[in-house]
Amino acid sequence: MGTTELADEWAWLEEIQGQKALDWVQAQNAQTLGLLAGLPRYREDYARALAVLDASDRIPLSELDGGHAYNLWQDEIHLRGLWRQVGTADYAQAMPPWQLLLDIDALAARENENWVFKGASLAPLCNRALVSLSRGGGDAVVVREFDIAARTFLDAGFYLPEAKSTAVYLNEDAILFASDFGTGSLTRSGYPRIVKLWRRDQGLAHASVVYAGESRDVLVAPVVFHAPQSSCALIVRATSFFENEYHLISDDLATHRVSLPSTAELQAVLGDWLIVKLREGWRHGSAQYPLGALIGVRLAPPHKSAAIDQILLLDAPGPRAAVADVRATAEAVYVVRLENVTSSVLRFDYGPAGWRRQQLQLPDGGTVHIAAADGQGQDVQFLFESYLVPPTLYGFDGTGAPRPLKSLPARFDATDLVTDAFEARSADGTMVPYFVTHDRKRTQPGPTILYGYGGFEVALLPAYSALAGMLWLSAGGSYVVANIRGGGEFGPAWHDAARKANRQRAFDDFAAVARDLVARGFCRPDQLGVMGGSNGGLLVATLMTQHPELIGAVVCQVPLLDMMAYMHIGAGASWEAEYGDPEDPQLRPVLEGYSPYQNVRRQAEYPPVLFLTATSDDRVTPVHARKMAARMQAQGHRVWFYENTEGGHAAAADHRQAAEMWALSYTWLKQQLRLPL
Repeated sequence: MGTTELADEWAWLEEIQGQKALDWVQAQNAQTLGLLAGLPRYREDYARALAVLDASDRIPLSELDGGHAYNLWQDEIHLRGLWRQVGTADYAQAMPPWQLLLDIDALAARENENWVFKGASLAPLCNRALVSLSRGGGDAVVVREFDIAARTFLDAGFYLPEAKSTAVYLNEDAILFASDFGTGSLTRSGYPRIVKLWRRDQGLAHASVVYAGESRDVLVAPVVFHAPQSSCALIVRATSFFENEYHLISDDLATHRVSLPSTAELQAVLGDWLIVKLREGWRHGSAQYPLGALIGVRLAPPHKSAAIDQILLLDAPGPRAAVADVRATAEAVYVVRLENVTSSVLRFDYGPAGWRRQQLQLPDGGTVHIAAADGQGQDVQFLFESYLVPPTLYGFDGTGAPRPLKSLPARFDATDLVTDAFEARSADGTMVPYFVTHDRKRTQPGPTILYGYGGFEVALLPAYSALAGMLWLSAGGSYVVANIRGGGEFGPAWHDAARKANRQRAFDDFAAVARDLVARGFCRPDQLGVMGGSNGGLLVATLMTQHPELIGAVVCQVPLLDMMAYMHIGAGASWEAEYGDPEDPQLRPVLEGYSPYQNVRRQAEYPPVLFLTATSDDRVTPVHARKMAARMQAQGHRVWFYENTEGGHAAAADHRQAAEMWALSYTWLKQQLRLPL
C-alpha cells in the first residue's frame, strides 16, 4: 500500500470481519433501520417487493443443456432455492413437471452451512454436475460433484475446497479446474493462475498442471464447449480485464496459443469455428476487420492445433450499433445486435455454401436477450421486454419462427405511462442518449430517479423493472436510464472513450443528462435522485462530489470509492485496465481528481446519501462504502448506511434480502425527494 492508505484514519474499517468494524456496522444498521423500517411506506414497499419476487407466476428462466432446462426457483418457502430440471419440450407447458434435483435450504440446514447456489457445470452426458456453493453469496465457492439421476452428491466424486475456483468437465471422467493451490498460486487480483487436470481414478493430489499463468495476470481459467460429436477445450489467460490469450488444449493435453489479437473476445464455438468479437481493428494477412466486428475463425485441423485456417466476417456494426450477446446451439450461432440501443437477433449457420445469415422475427421497440441456448441441441430461448412491456420468453428450435412460451403478467399499471428518448450534450459536445419513463399527463417538475453505470462495456438496455414500476413510477415519480460513455451501447469505441485517463467523460455525460432533465422540465435539482451500483456507485458518488448542486439525493450501492487504494481492496487489481494504476504518474492525477473518497470535503454542501453494501461481497468488498460513510459522517454530512451480512456483490442472497434492499432504497428516495404517496 502507498502512503495514502497508511495515513487513512478509517483504515480500521478495512478489517472486514474485525470486531470493531462489525460493531460500527451494527450501530449504523440499527440507526438506518430505526429511521426507515418503522415507516408505513417502508413496510408496504417491502411487502409489495417481496410478493413480486416470490410470485408463482414468474417466468422460470433456465439454462438449457442436453435437451433439459435447469432452473433455480426461490420463493417464500424455499428462500435459498430449489435446483430443478425438466425436459425442454415439457418446459413450454403452463405447469411444467419439474423434477427436484437439490433443495438448497434443506442442504444448508442439514450441513449447518449458509449455502448460496452459484451455478452448476454439467458433464457431456448431463448425468453429473459440478455444483458451486458459496457461503453467504460471495465469489469464493465450494465445488462438489452431483449425480443427476441419484439426486445426491457423490461421496467419492470431484470436490474442491472453498476458493474462487472454476471447474468444468473435460470428459465424463476428468475435469479441468483452476483453484487456490497455496502460496504463489493466485494472481495479484486474488484469482487462480494455474489450471490442472484431475482424473476420476486419481486423487486430487495427483492432478497435473496443464497451464500456469503469471501472478500479474487477472486470472487463468479453463473453458470447454461440449457438442454432440466433439468438444473444444481451451485455457483463457486474462492478462488484463480486456485482454486475453486463448490456448487450445490438444488431445495429448499440450496447449497451443491461438493467434488472435489480445483484445479479441471468444464468444462461442460452432463445430470447427471459433466465434470472436473484436474490440480493436485487426489486420490478418491482406484482410482488415473493423473494431466491433464479429468474425468466424476456423482452426486447422479442427481442435488439434491453433493454426488459423480461415477467417470470415459475420457482422460489422456501424458507429451507433454493437454486438451485444452471442450464444451457440449445436447447429447455429445467435447474435443480439444493437442499433441505437434497440435489439434485433441474427442467426448464423455454416453449410456447403459458407455462412448463412437470417434475421429472426421477434418484437421490436425494446430489448431482446438470449436467455438460454442448448450447446448440445437445437433449442434457444429469447426474452423480449421494454420499460413498460413485461418480458415474454420465446422458444426457437431452428425452424419456422420463434414462438412465445411464457409471459410475465404486468406488475404495475402502465396505462398513463410513456417512455421517451432524448439526448443530452456532454461537456465535449458528444450527444448522450437517455430514456425517461414518466406519466404522460405530467405538467410540472417532479421527483425523478436517474440511473447509470458507464463502465466495463456494460450496456444499459430497455428493461422491465417490476420494482421500479411498483415502488416509484406508480407513486408518480419519473425514472431515467442514461446511456453514458464507458458502457457498451455503441460497442467498444463508446466504452474506450471513457476508460483510464478519459474517465471524466463518463461523469460529464451523467452530469449533462442531469442538467438536461432540469432543462426539459422533468424535475428541479432538489427533486433529482441518482442511483447506481458497483461502478455505478462510483458514478453517482463522483457526481455528488463534483456537482452536488445538480442532485437532491444519492443511493450508492456496493460501490468502489477509494480510487487511490482500490487495487489493494478485494479484486480491485483486476480492474486496472478500466481505471488505471494510481501508482502510474500519468494516471495518478486523473484518479486523484475524481476519487470520491479523496474529494469529499467538510465545507461542501452535499445532498443526503444512502450507502448499501454487503459484508460477504468479496469482489468490491464493503470497505469502500464503510470508509466513505464514516468520513462523510465525521465531516457532518447527511449519511445513511446499511450493510447486509450476506449476498456477495449482489448485496442479497435471497428474495427477503433483495426486497429489503430495494424497499430501503425507494422508501428513502421517496422521503428525501418528497414523492407524494
